[in-house]
Amino acid sequence: MGQDFEDFRFQKENWPAIKPTAPFGKAPFLEIDGKMVHQSTAITRYLGKEAGLAGSNNWEDLQIDIAVDTLHDFRQAVGGYWYETDEAIKEKKKGVLLNETAPFFLQKYDELVKANGGYVANGKLSWGDLYFIGISDYLNKMLGFDIFEKYENLRQVRDNVVGLPKIKEWIAKRPESEL
Repeated sequence: MGQDFEDFRFQKENWPAIKPTAPFGKAPFLEIDGKMVHQSTAITRYLGKEAGLAGSNNWEDLQIDIAVDTLHDFRQAVGGYWYETDEAIKEKKKGVLLNETAPFFLQKYDELVKANGGYVANGKLSWGDLYFIGISDYLNKMLGFDIFEKYENLRQVRDNVVGLPKIKEWIAKRPESEL
């Protein structure tokens, strides 16, 4: 960790001009040595490996991937509600999400983190922890509540990540983003 980088964030009104230059017309994307790549999980995995935050072997890599892919399943369920345009359907989805899906997932994920000593996999910091914390504000916004409030082990992941000196320093100075 500790690599220099440029964090370029665009506003919604700038996106139409940027979109044609983005791989597959999607964000986020990363430019490394003039090469553009996309897909947030692939980028996080790559940067995690570069920073020494991958597993020590294929089994540990699998555990991180399982934890992150499980987050994708949850995020997809939350997004299915959040982005629904039909208000009647959205209201039905909200009830299922808030009363069944979110409590089930958050409890199971809290148990996973507890079993891993405050991390999402392997009992140690990994790119999976950074990914989880990286999307947590977005999940909180879509859900309408703080996922860390009732789940002490999830809070521990958050505290483990945001308490890292370089992360803490970055959070204090990073540009604001629209969620």
